[in-house]
Amino acid sequence: MHDVDVEDSTPLLYVLRNDLGLSGPRFGCGLAQCGTCTVLVEGTPIRSCVTPVSGIADKPVTTLEGLGNRANPHPIQEAFIAEQAGQCGYCSNGMIMAAAALLEENPDPTDEEIRKALAGNLCRCGTHTRIIKAVQRAAQNSA
Repeated sequence: MHDVDVEDSTPLLYVLRNDLGLSGPRFGCGLAQCGTCTVLVEGTPIRSCVTPVSGIADKPVTTLEGLGNRANPHPIQEAFIAEQAGQCGYCSNGMIMAAAALLEENPDPTDEEIRKALAGNLCRCGTHTRIIKAVQRAAQNSA
């Protein structure tokens, strides 16, 4: 739990990046359309660029940094590395966070379920095929 002194309307993304120094969630479009700012609030993916900090109050927020670390990465982080799923890496935060939520809810998703869960996240480099393979790998490795 972190206490920050900001206006209630301040977007969660700004608090995470500017006040708490977390660089996982990124600013992309600022309109909740690209997914680079995705974090998990109580396990549910949300767009932190349009979520006022007052809207999450005492709810647990998980960022990319909270999924795992170099010594103990989350299975989806390991799979992204193994599949070389990030080209420029800008979308990786949103893709990983959405995939982690999917795998928590459904540890053995179909390709269609994976695509649906990731549909709101944009990848400008076109590594969608590798990203899908990474989610499939993570599902297999955690089964």
